[in-house]
This record gives sequence, C-alpha cells and structure tokens, in this order.
Amino acid sequence: MKKIIRISTLLIIVSIFFNKSSNAQYTTKKVRNVHQAYTDSLKSLEYDYVFPILGQGAYSEGFDIPYPMGIMGNYFWADQGILINNLQLGYKNAYNLDNSFDLRPIIDENGKEILKFGENRNVSYSMNVRPDIWLFPFLNVYGIFGYGHSSTEVNITGLGDFKFSSPLTSIVEQNIKTSGVGILGAGGVGPVWISVDANFTWNKPDLLDKATMATVVGLRIGHAFVSKKKPYQNIALWVGTMRIKMQSETLGEVRMRDALPQEVWDNKDATVTEYWDWYNNEASIGQKIVADKTLTPIINELDNRQGESKVQYGIDKQVAQMWNMLVGAQFQFNKHWQLRFETGILGDRKSFLASINYRILGFKKNK
Repeated sequence: MKKIIRISTLLIIVSIFFNKSSNAQYTTKKVRNVHQAYTDSLKSLEYDYVFPILGQGAYSEGFDIPYPMGIMGNYFWADQGILINNLQLGYKNAYNLDNSFDLRPIIDENGKEILKFGENRNVSYSMNVRPDIWLFPFLNVYGIFGYGHSSTEVNITGLGDFKFSSPLTSIVEQNIKTSGVGILGAGGVGPVWISVDANFTWNKPDLLDKATMATVVGLRIGHAFVSKKKPYQNIALWVGTMRIKMQSETLGEVRMRDALPQEVWDNKDATVTEYWDWYNNEASIGQKIVADKTLTPIINELDNRQGESKVQYGIDKQVAQMWNMLVGAQFQFNKHWQLRFETGILGDRKSFLASINYRILGFKKNK
C-alpha cells in the first residue's frame, strides 16, 4: 500500500507540472491555422459536466481534451523469459491417498541449490475490459478486469553434476483471472505529450492456491497528428518503455500427467534408463538423498504409473528482464471512438496490444 501511495503521489506531482502547458493525453491545441475556428469554439464552450474537474479551464484555453468517461476492450499477448529460484517440491502418490505433501527445497547437504535449469519461458494472452475516468484533465484512474491463458515451460537440465542428454521439460497450461487498478498522469511539453502509467493487478491461475500480484509501470512520449479536414480526428504515435515486476513467491499443485508434456512420456524409457544408470553408478550418497526427494518420484511415475500422482511446488519466480521498449499508435475516429495498437520491440519480452475505446461525456452538473 505504501508503494501505491508513493507512485500515485509522484504521478500527481508530475501531472501538475505538465498542466502548465497541456492538459491530457493526445490533447491538441491550435495545431494548424485551418483549425482556428474550431479552437475558438472550444474557448467559448460552456462545459457543464462533472468530470474532468477543471475541464472548463482546459476548454477555455483552447485544449481539445478527451471525453472523461470510457471503457476499453483489450487483447494482450506476451512472450518472456522467467527466472526460477528456491524451487521446492512435494509429491502425493495417487495410489496411497493418505500420503501428504512433504514440500522440501532442492538443496544439497551444504544448503546449495542443485537443480539446474535451462531457459524457462512464459507465453500468455488475455482479454480484458478497462473502465476509466479522467478526474482532472491531466489525471486518469481505471480498473482492469479480464480473463486469459498462460503456458509456462520449465526446462530442468540436471541435478548437481548429473546432466540429462535432453532437458526434462514441464509445460503447465492454465487459465488466469485478472483484476486490478491503475493511475495515469499525462501532459504536454511543446509539441509532444508525455504519460506516466502504473497499474497493480492480481492474477489468479487455476493451479495456484492464491492470486499473485504484478506491478506494471510505463512511460510514453508521443505526438498527435491532427487531420486537416476534421480537427477532432487525429493519429497519435509514440515510443516508450515498460517495466513489469511479479510477486516472487508462488505455491501450486498439478497432476504429474499435466506437468510433463507428451514428448516426455513418449521418451520415458530412455529417460528412466539414463537416470538409473547415473543413480546406481555415479551419484554420491548425498546426491542420492536429494534425488530421492526430488527427481526419483518423477522417474518412478514415468516408469511405473500413468501420471495420476500430484506434485506440489513452491518457487520464487521473476521475469528475466523487467524493462522493454514499446512503440505504439492510436487512431481517433472521433471523440467517441479510438483504436490503439502497441508492441514491444526490444528486450527479452515480446508483446502486442490491440484495443478499442469508447468514450462519453458522463454526468452533467446540477444547476
């Protein structure tokens, strides 16, 4: 909560500073002489709606600010690397249901993590709605409510000195429900606008016990190109950067059949033979103790059963690279409808956003 207050305060301070020269994202003011009549009409407009507060002042200065209330439909896709640390595993044998999970860290006798990982990635998509309101011409607040799908691939390459000839790959597919809140401050400096955006979402995957929190912060700098014939119509182009930080601690449960892809089951004989050859001929006593608590139950499941046993896991995970670069564009058909696209172009995270936005004037003031 303290972090939310700090970020919100920063956005308000930045927004008030920007308000000296502009009033809202994608705002325009006297861009062309041909729009002089339109600008004059804005200055003489009597604005009798509740939001945004100070809206009358913005119009009196000739700013063409967005309608204050809107709802946006978004489709978002992302592919990014994942770092995994402090993995803990526990197993429950499907054929002995009295067994309880025994969740233990994967460490050697010296307390050092010994499970080796290759590249781990997450590919996800979501569809969400984002209702929002401009409280001031420079300050917007919004909510996020959505549903999506996540596919996480984890590659285990070895245990201590033992290395698999090919990684032991686990792919977990699950649906995710999302809800959250956000705040955006925006303003202009000369011919460009600048926005600072922060949102906080709680994401509940099917296989996790609790929702995990993600914090997204974005900075964008752009310019709006106004139509010569229709001053209320424009195209905004921008570049920016985005930072994503995930809640690190994760606890979940999954059926062994669902955790290991079909390719692993198809090649289980080779994996089982390779593992027991290492276990019986090369592994030290300490390695065997750790293996019996971690990989041996998986190997036994591959060798003897059909994957109905369950595995519980606890991990600390984080995105491999928090920052990436963005480019985007928005076409405003009129003051009601806008269409937006944005993509991540640099960094480990690749992303794509498509959205459509509908806006209205909202509530009138009581006279």
